[in-house]
Amino acid sequence: MALVIELLKGGLATLQDYLLAHLPFVVPAFFLAGALYALFPKDKILRYLGPRSPKYISYPMSVAAGLCLAVCSCTILPLFAGIRKSGAGLGPAIVFLYTAPATNILAIIYTSSLIGVDVALARIILSIGFAIIIGVSMAALFPDKISEDTTNVAAGQAFPSVQNSPGSRWLWAFFGLLLAILLWGASPAIEVLKVKLIGLAPLLAGLVFVAWRGLGRDNVLSWMRETWFFVRTILPLLLVGVFVAGMLRVVIPAEFVSRYFGSTTLGATLAAVLFGVVAYFPTLVEVPMARLFLDVGVGRGPLLAYLLADPVVSIPSLLVVRQMIGNKRLLWYVAIIIVCCTAAGLIYGFVTSL
Repeated sequence: MALVIELLKGGLATLQDYLLAHLPFVVPAFFLAGALYALFPKDKILRYLGPRSPKYISYPMSVAAGLCLAVCSCTILPLFAGIRKSGAGLGPAIVFLYTAPATNILAIIYTSSLIGVDVALARIILSIGFAIIIGVSMAALFPDKISEDTTNVAAGQAFPSVQNSPGSRWLWAFFGLLLAILLWGASPAIEVLKVKLIGLAPLLAGLVFVAWRGLGRDNVLSWMRETWFFVRTILPLLLVGVFVAGMLRVVIPAEFVSRYFGSTTLGATLAAVLFGVVAYFPTLVEVPMARLFLDVGVGRGPLLAYLLADPVVSIPSLLVVRQMIGNKRLLWYVAIIIVCCTAAGLIYGFVTSL
């Protein structure tokens, strides 16, 4: 009975911490995802990220889009769902899903200052490489069904261009404000929630003004409908996953992890990756956790493997991704991430030990 109480306390504490830390940018992510699907001209997405787009364009564009967002594996889910639902190819969408949390610029800088430049460089280079490998392999194994409409869209024929949308300038201002709200809410430099809310006030006022003047009633209603679709589809699974991860952290303490990860062995490196999958931490928290592991004797190989895996996959994100791409694709996605991160940790540990 005592264990059950501790598990519930761990789940509730993690859920509380998650809501307090993430609401300022999880909520804008849902609104941005709804706007992407409802308002952003789909020919723009499909022209660069669609299944007919050349790989030398779609994959670098996905990486670049991911690099622009400093978000965690859960915050990226509404955006992934938005571009996927809008017609983006599976490969580029997966690259975007992987890159955004893995190459979080803020986390890379934090890693460099807290752990070392070598680990930070390895983290960003390997993350980009893994994202492309995973995206290309999934697109090859699970090709999208390309309809005639999709072909026309890729050629820019099926949907009106942005100039014929609510108004080109108004639309770009609208998306710019949504992105600014997301980035402001995600900024770790501002830790006080009250300060974040005060800073969000003028951005929200600007967003309301632009929506009122430039979008029109029908477009705003469409935006709200799509936002609600993403909220009711994703948020329940997200909260359940965070709660379960919090309970698991009670039975898998950091002390136990560090005891068995002292050297770069296959078992230690694989266990570090699996720990990163199970023990979900909010954005940037994985860095001080990694520093803690390093201080208590964890090898640099398992440490890098953990840093590569933890931001990208977690129980909450996997529950949601499963609903979006299905069981077979999810199994391959998880398996190749585990293999890539484990191999990278082993190689890095071997090289640094020379």
